[in-house]
Amino acid sequence: MLLIIGLGNPGTQYTNTRHNVGFLVIDELSKRLNISLREKQTLEAEVGEGEINGQHIVLSKPQTFMNKSSRAVRKLMKKYSAKPENVLVIYDDADLAFGNVRMKPAGSSAGHRGMQSILDLFPSGINIARVRVGIGRPSQDIPLDEFVLQKWTLSEKKELEKVIEKAVEVLGFRL
Repeated sequence: MLLIIGLGNPGTQYTNTRHNVGFLVIDELSKRLNISLREKQTLEAEVGEGEINGQHIVLSKPQTFMNKSSRAVRKLMKKYSAKPENVLVIYDDADLAFGNVRMKPAGSSAGHRGMQSILDLFPSGINIARVRVGIGRPSQDIPLDEFVLQKWTLSEKKELEKVIEKAVEVLGFRL
């Protein structure tokens, strides 16, 4: 079984913000894999299940806010009896240039509070795979916490479909 979690913030005001790129990747996976997502209040997440090549897949978008992602992840892991090695997290990364996508089998949160929230669930040394989707850093004097909650620029919107495509392709070997 594979539990794929896209990080973001719930609510329409965050729909097209950089911080919600994990949700966008899950939405694309949902379409491609024909897995419908449904709100599961007891899990504090949108969840969809399917099977690909004999492997059980669970897609999820936690409906807690980013910094409290661990609440939903804990519930999802318990419900689906997922071990840490069965979890993959997708999230925005300001340390990567816009459009760059990196898959990592382990590592620190590098300051990403949503990922740190998830890592805090486990003892030190437990590895959680992740896909980091580059959103870049602000070019102006905008604090990072404001930048990630801004809507995509017009030029970013034009490239966003390709970026999401890259993130999905990175996952291809796992599906």
